[in-house]
Amino acid sequence: MGRRSADIGVTENLPQRVVALLVRDIEGGTLEPGSRLPTEQQLSAKLGVSRNVIREAIAQLRADGLVEARQGVGAFVLAPEQRAAIRIDRQALLESDNIERLFELRSILETEAARLAAKRHTTDQLVAIKAHLDRMSGEERWEDGSIDADLAFHREVARATGNSYILTFIAFVCEQIRQTIYIARRTNPLHDLVRVNVGEHVRIFEALRARNAEAAAEAMRDHIRGAAARAGVKIAGERRMPDQSQPAGREVNG
Repeated sequence: MGRRSADIGVTENLPQRVVALLVRDIEGGTLEPGSRLPTEQQLSAKLGVSRNVIREAIAQLRADGLVEARQGVGAFVLAPEQRAAIRIDRQALLESDNIERLFELRSILETEAARLAAKRHTTDQLVAIKAHLDRMSGEERWEDGSIDADLAFHREVARATGNSYILTFIAFVCEQIRQTIYIARRTNPLHDLVRVNVGEHVRIFEALRARNAEAAAEAMRDHIRGAAARAGVKIAGERRMPDQSQPAGREVNG
């Protein structure tokens, strides 16, 4: 084992740091699909950590579906279309380019989900969506509980599509966007942020209740544009950004 690499650091969880470095090389193209990972011995010497740390990191990459092990040969990088698992590196979401990509994904998924939900939702599903909206705008609106309610609102809209695959993907993405909500809360006046955010969700709900598919899609698209702007990014190719100085809809009482 060589001297520990400065990229690894001292206090972090070592296997996770190794995973993060290898993921960076995989997603950045340094380790191309089909290529073999360096051996445990090579990685141990390069990064200055034990082979047990390397072994645990590679096991995590296998569990995440990024590499496959071939008996007696080594571990090989899988192409995106070969991967059996979805993974987003939360450390990578500290970079604005990756946050922008995540919001672009949200815009595609959730805009169409809102369109379908407007057509397909049941009465019980609409009640559940409204309950989360009430919680967002009620006594918890200044607390972390409102973030949980916000994410639950989006999951319930996805559930109302009646498509379990849409729900699976959006539920996964919802957990990835939690960090962007904290970013927005740190970088925007909280009162204004809550007012505008609740107003955007009200507009989505009203369109769902009216079973107006186009209005629901547009309201969701505008919300995601606004959420992206509040997190400090702009979705590439969008026509316009909402006016942050005015609420996107009326507030509701819990």
